[in-house]
Amino acid sequence: MRDDNCIFCKIANGDIPARTIYEDDDFRIIMDAAPATRGHSLILPKNHYANLFEMPEELAAKVLPLAKKVGADMIEKLGSDGMNLVQNNGEVAGQTVHHFHLHLIPRYADGCKTDVTWSHADLSDAELDDICNLLQ
Repeated sequence: MRDDNCIFCKIANGDIPARTIYEDDDFRIIMDAAPATRGHSLILPKNHYANLFEMPEELAAKVLPLAKKVGADMIEKLGSDGMNLVQNNGEVAGQTVHHFHLHLIPRYADGCKTDVTWSHADLSDAELDDICNLLQ
């Protein structure tokens, strides 16, 4: 299923040109149009899912092995020193295009600033215990 109003659906299905580095029946991996680093790419499913929680489990299970395969190839060919995998779900989490996508962001030791950070929450031991109990 596609969303005709979704730019990532159009890109993933070839309606809008993109620099494709990998494609199979379920996914297209494109270079990010506004990359954070050299080689920054996006894994896009060809069907529309607003976020991870809408994806069928069998499709979601293919994402990490695909990221591993393509990420390892990127590290080898680009000579990067590390890799961030970034995936946001929901606007409050930083998602700006509401079509599941996983960022593959190669990192380089020679001055590449690491921007994937957050402030640490100030939670008491009691609050942490309550949260842990709630989630078990």
